[in-house]
Amino acid sequence: MNKKKIINDPVYGFISIPTELIFDLIEHPYFQRLRYIKQLGMTHLVYPGALHTRFHHALGAMHLMGLAIETLRSKGHQITADEEEGVTIAILLHDIGHGPFSHALEQSIVEGISHEDISTLLMNKLNGQFNGRLTMAIDIFNGTYNKKFLHELVSGQLDMDRMDYLNRDSFFTGVSEGVISFDRIIKMLNVVGDHIAVEEKGIYSIEKFLIARRLMYWQVYLHKTVIAAEQLLGKILKRSRELALSGRRLFATPALDHFLANTISKDDFINKDHHIEIFASLDDTDIMSAIKVWANDSDPVLSQLCRMLMQRNLYHVDITNKPPDKKLITHLIGNAKKKYPVSEEELSYFVFADTIKNNAYKPGDGSIRILMKDSTIQDITIASDNSNLEALAKTVKKYILCYTKTLI
Repeated sequence: MNKKKIINDPVYGFISIPTELIFDLIEHPYFQRLRYIKQLGMTHLVYPGALHTRFHHALGAMHLMGLAIETLRSKGHQITADEEEGVTIAILLHDIGHGPFSHALEQSIVEGISHEDISTLLMNKLNGQFNGRLTMAIDIFNGTYNKKFLHELVSGQLDMDRMDYLNRDSFFTGVSEGVISFDRIIKMLNVVGDHIAVEEKGIYSIEKFLIARRLMYWQVYLHKTVIAAEQLLGKILKRSRELALSGRRLFATPALDHFLANTISKDDFINKDHHIEIFASLDDTDIMSAIKVWANDSDPVLSQLCRMLMQRNLYHVDITNKPPDKKLITHLIGNAKKKYPVSEEELSYFVFADTIKNNAYKPGDGSIRILMKDSTIQDITIASDNSNLEALAKTVKKYILCYTKTLI
């Protein structure tokens, strides 16, 4: 069978699958599942084009990794064929542990274990199935391989993951502020002292990359309507799990039912094989099919929330720099009491506060190093003459108040 396939990617054009092992990994059910998990969760409710998948994104990151390796080799850095395949597999599989609507799922149903942990578990399982041929890829992914710069290409301030998702998410949402000069940044990459560095003439492309990341967070990932949809989905999953754990039988696919009706610890995940296998069959379809049925459930909280999501009647969200006014919260809770036939505790499904954070750049460990013309290394915030970059290094915390629109 010919495994040298070419894929037509809407962002980069034709991209190729570099080796037979990588082709076999892409064909594996664990990876094919990513076709059915949207990259941006509920963002399509704001930007209708944001329907691209984690499968798309993983292939795009794989393509960019190939360009990065080619650039570093052209500058005299030794990267063997095995190392190239290893780092390519590491970036290809970096998101394999994501569940459907990952953020909401991790906060409500699959608690105590992150998608990064699940990615590692699935990669270890694949390594067993492929007779140890993923060992180097796993070492690179975990940062234990002796060439640290390879890990930085997979997980760092300028990794191929970020490079692809900024480019791809801006392409599919139509938000042009996220467009970055990925090709120029990759051409400026170098290795100094076993760390990735960017040559000085790439400074302006890096500045644009950091500013694009900040703008994409506020305009796409933390857009108030996206927050409203994701908070609503999170509350739906929380309520369904509450009901399932109290003994209620809810409509759900077998995979979703397994996680609704059982409390599974991180140790259980790691030590009992069947949990990870069931997780590897979960995708967006499991969640959305359940929500369509739950919209007619007898529980007034669950049915109300599901109808709101299906009809895109989302929470109203206030985003502020200070904690929300307590008098306003009390007023809204009073209105919710009159409107909804629910208990005191259940009112928190209709009125609640939370926080969001955005930091475009974390200097220090894993910082963006600039290789100056005099061969010294400087952090981007020092090397750049753009004073705004120091502001980007600060974590911005904002407060959100969510409530159903009929409570005003």
